[in-house]
Amino acid sequence: MSEYFIPAGPGEAEFTEKRSRFLGHIRHVDSEEEAKAFVNQIKKEHYDARHNCWCYLLRGGVERYSDDGEPQGTAGIPMLEVFRREGVTDMVCVVTRYFGGVLLGAGGLLRAYTKSAKDALDAAGIAVVRPWVEAEVPCSYAMAERLKNEVAALGGQVAGMDYAAGVTIRALVPQEGFEAFKARIFDVSNGSVTALAVGETHRAVKIK
Repeated sequence: MSEYFIPAGPGEAEFTEKRSRFLGHIRHVDSEEEAKAFVNQIKKEHYDARHNCWCYLLRGGVERYSDDGEPQGTAGIPMLEVFRREGVTDMVCVVTRYFGGVLLGAGGLLRAYTKSAKDALDAAGIAVVRPWVEAEVPCSYAMAERLKNEVAALGGQVAGMDYAAGVTIRALVPQEGFEAFKARIFDVSNGSVTALAVGETHRAVKIK
């Protein structure tokens, strides 16, 4: 897989439904051991909660989930479906429920656990892991803002700006799009600027 999507960072979210508190927790993990450790950590922190339902999804096809005492199919699988739909992998999610005394029914539980997982993912954000070309775009001060916008328009990320006699834009450009990026920069600058490849990297960059 040339690229894949992961949580951009840790995510936490909370809401209340008919007096039951739902706390969503999400983390990026690299292994099943890390996922299990995080589940156990949340269970210890929220030992007094009625349920700590969880799921994790790893590249290579590993999928695990638990309803942790909720009716079968109302928690773990709906949570897992959130991440399948978003295409996110290498993640673990735990939704803690403090029971409020009012039964929600199967449909209510399914919606609540789905919402909690999605809210936690929204709080974390999504990053794409892909091969990037590390590029430098040396240009004049007058051209800098225009070329900086071109980086984003072509799917790249501005990693930094160096200012001296001129400006050097440091950018990350998707590997497969570098030649198109280079040609675009050359065209936009009327042939006065050439984007230079100075290295390659494989990293996660937040996209939402």
